[in-house]
Amino acid sequence: MDVAIVTVGNELLAGDIENTNATWLAKELTARGADVARIIVVPDDEGVVAGTIREWAAEFDAVIVTGGLGGTPDDVTMPAVAAGLDRELVVNPVADADVQETIDRIYEENPDLEFELRPEWYASMPSDATPIPNPEGLAPGCVTENVYVLPGIPEEMEAVFANVAREFGGDVATQTLYSPEPEGALASILGDVAERFGIRVGSYPNREAGETRIKLTGDDEAVLSTAVAWLRANSRVELSVADGDGNDTEATE
Repeated sequence: MDVAIVTVGNELLAGDIENTNATWLAKELTARGADVARIIVVPDDEGVVAGTIREWAAEFDAVIVTGGLGGTPDDVTMPAVAAGLDRELVVNPVADADVQETIDRIYEENPDLEFELRPEWYASMPSDATPIPNPEGLAPGCVTENVYVLPGIPEEMEAVFANVAREFGGDVATQTLYSPEPEGALASILGDVAERFGIRVGSYPNREAGETRIKLTGDDEAVLSTAVAWLRANSRVELSVADGDGNDTEATE
């Protein structure tokens, strides 16, 4: 399952906040066996977001979008998704009832609030979309066609994703090895294992820890295990792999 992640926000492009949503989603999706094929940050520009959604919805199995879903001027995510999929932006009746219930509770718990909260600010989404409940906030997410729309606030995004997480899966398998040798010492053998077994290989030096992390990814767990065994048997450098208890088992060939 090829998944693309679209994160929306001028504050991300300006570096005002870290893009933790993309990192969290990528880890969750990979752990479930999905293949994260693209990650992009786009501005709070309805045309840019809509164009990205239109292109990527046709290219990938699923697209996950995170961004503001409220009623402020920079909350363009829902209108942009609707435009990108050539759908009208409408008040979803199921979402409207849920949002109204949440608003009533907010006013009941905070009787001194003087500003108005309008359900349509949070319950509007592409026509025929299916709302995704948001137990941590006011604005629900939604899914329409193969596009999943999640809030931008990390706690809310994670809670909404939990409601649809089971829909993301696949056969992607990964294994991780470690070596105390520098990345350059591994280049040749890593190229060989990637070509021989048709897997993806990444190497990530950690100078503070004095080691290089090697991540091997493939679509067949048996092939990947064979590739790891071949790599350990043919490597001239020290390698280690985490065992089932999270400890390192060393192998020097």
